[in-house]
Amino acid sequence: MKKKIVSALLTATMVCGMSVVPAVGVAAADDTITVGFSQVGAESDWRTANTESMKSTFSEENGYELIFDDAQQKQENQLTAIRNFIQQEVDYILLAPVTETGWDTVLQEAKDADIPVIIVDRMVDVSDDSLYTTWIGTDSLLEGRKAAEWLNAYTTAKGIDAKDVNIVDIQGTIGSTAQIGRSKGLEEGVDNYGWNLLAQQSGEFTQAKGQEVMESMLKQYDNINVVYCENDNEAFGAIDAIEAAGKTVGSDIANGEIMVMSFDTTNAGLTDTLAGKIACDVECNPLHGPRAEELIKALEAGEEVEKLNYVDEEIFATDDTVDKVKAVNSLDEEGEYDVTPITQEIIDGRAY
Repeated sequence: MKKKIVSALLTATMVCGMSVVPAVGVAAADDTITVGFSQVGAESDWRTANTESMKSTFSEENGYELIFDDAQQKQENQLTAIRNFIQQEVDYILLAPVTETGWDTVLQEAKDADIPVIIVDRMVDVSDDSLYTTWIGTDSLLEGRKAAEWLNAYTTAKGIDAKDVNIVDIQGTIGSTAQIGRSKGLEEGVDNYGWNLLAQQSGEFTQAKGQEVMESMLKQYDNINVVYCENDNEAFGAIDAIEAAGKTVGSDIANGEIMVMSFDTTNAGLTDTLAGKIACDVECNPLHGPRAEELIKALEAGEEVEKLNYVDEEIFATDDTVDKVKAVNSLDEEGEYDVTPITQEIIDGRAY
């Protein structure tokens, strides 16, 4: 820890005068960069992969001391963790926030302590952007728009009228960046194409809650043919509920099947895509560790870093009905994105 090491160096100098022996020992310790990471929790396979990416990157072998805290989905735990990091005088704070709001005070405390804060995955909504140094993550709004454009292209290709598309949305944790962006992407698609959005309810990004919400929706609506799940774990729960109700999961919605769409592209999610249970899975890349390290190295070198750092992401589908979609990202830039039919070879070659 740099701040503590400086204090130790001053103490050693006072006690030992100009002796180089303690100074050399302290200098060697100064090479270690201490990082405090407040992770939102372990609610999904995606989150587990995100955590492992950070732990493997900020390892002792790579010259880091990582202080990891699992907030268990509670903002108050994250506020406590950040304040603990400040007291421990870490060199950098990584924060994967449970929700976007409520961070101004604690981030001001970190700023006052001259500790750079890197926001990871979800964004923060603060009154002053200088309260954090930089952000790494995915464009959740673009993800939602990609999914909506895929659904429009698929139903158009299959000759399915928009008024016959009946969607339920199993949302993520309400107020999280992923939920806000993915819900908005769907809602824009509903407005643009005239689909029927029957219901929206949070599945809290978990399989158990996703199943519970899907069971309830199936009891309320007998005409559901598209289930828009805002992560893979919710999709797993939805699939279990649909099949338990005696219905068929698949892409042939014109003939009574219920289509499941998802986000994250975890190994299990893409395996279900290969099996035809998830029709379209939009990637949300969890491997943020290496990019976070790049930013820390740049800051250590005194370099300027970009405020927003989006990671690249793909779209995978069960078949080749749709080969590409056009969508607008959060910076109002339109792009064309390939849709890749999933194969076992692709699944085997991925890191998560």
